[in-house]
Amino acid sequence: MDFKYALTIAASPEEVFAALTNPFQIEIWSGYPAEMKAEKGFVFSLWEGDICGVNIDVKPNRLLVQEWFFGETEKPSIVTLQLKKEGGDKTRVELTHTNIPDDVYEEITEGWREYYLGSIKGMLEMY
Repeated sequence: MDFKYALTIAASPEEVFAALTNPFQIEIWSGYPAEMKAEKGFVFSLWEGDICGVNIDVKPNRLLVQEWFFGETEKPSIVTLQLKKEGGDKTRVELTHTNIPDDVYEEITEGWREYYLGSIKGMLEMY
């Protein structure tokens, strides 16, 4: 199943991109150490390995495309995060996550809204 979601964060695209790719910032908003680099081909691990995958495309401050690993799946599960500057110092984050396995769809979509993008928004808008 596919999932699309968008939200606006009161922070610059540079700040949002850093929150998505800097392991120190990821640890702040997720509460767990992270293995992540803003590099194509980097195999990442978040939430103690609960989320693992590889960066397919990285365009700093604009685009992050990842394949998430869910074990044996027919098609790859692709995450696309586009960052678009909005008026003032705001960023619109547009997420598309394709081929989410049915048995984890609710958990993944809630995770995106609450714990992933929601936590990033909370961290960046706190200051």
